[in-house]
Amino acid sequence: MSLLSIFVSMVFYMLFLFLFLEYSREKQEFYKWFSIIAICSFPLWFLNIDSWFRWAKTISILIPLCFFNFVRISNDGKHKQVLKSLKKKWPMWILYFILILNIVEAMIQDMNASNYFNAICGIILCITIPLPTNHWRIGKNDGKNTFAEVLADLPLAWCLLYVTWNAAFVYGENIAYFASSLCILIVPQIWMFYKKRVDFWLMARVYTLAVHLLIRASYDIFTPVMDSSAWYSASFLYYWGGINLAFHVLYLVYWFYKYRNKDYVLKYSEKYYGY
Repeated sequence: MSLLSIFVSMVFYMLFLFLFLEYSREKQEFYKWFSIIAICSFPLWFLNIDSWFRWAKTISILIPLCFFNFVRISNDGKHKQVLKSLKKKWPMWILYFILILNIVEAMIQDMNASNYFNAICGIILCITIPLPTNHWRIGKNDGKNTFAEVLADLPLAWCLLYVTWNAAFVYGENIAYFASSLCILIVPQIWMFYKKRVDFWLMARVYTLAVHLLIRASYDIFTPVMDSSAWYSASFLYYWGGINLAFHVLYLVYWFYKYRNKDYVLKYSEKYYGY
């Protein structure tokens, strides 16, 4: 398969994903029906999913997607008959642990494939995720500029490190789908820069990953048009994992000192100023 044909297919797929994000953000009926379609496609998964990891990944994204969307609907201010508890903080903790779960699933696969450098990167990403206490929330819905989005204050550096970690993971896990998976990693970055909102990244990641997994679980349209099997190199993967680890360790050091200094300032303020 020529590089040009793969590149053209990637461009069209990324355009589709970008438009999908626009509709998923603004159109409640759209993302509500997407959840229903995702669940109803379950019988097709038996024909196209052939490993424990694929099953775990698909279930741990498409099932929680329903919860994700129901939380948004419950907080949009338009529905009276909703669970009031979904307007509290605990749903954000559920989403936080789902994010960790999806990273851990990939970490286990990396360990099984002896990609130890990249697996350690996954551990660092889990450690440095901002807690939902003050950093995760549902935006208000005015129907014009905000639409009850799930927002998370994930630092830009964390988002970029997640991309390099996940791309290296997919490269080692199933190189044939690397090109298509690269699309769902790039589009959230493009979308959040286009919107000038880093806190949109999590929602963008959820929806692009969900639609990608739904397509893969239902029918393989990617191999015929974006088969990147010829791109594999074991030595490249090894060095990529090492470079990833170096950047992740640097970020962990930065995160630790920033966190410690913040804690020190808080204690100092409480001791001397009473707040």
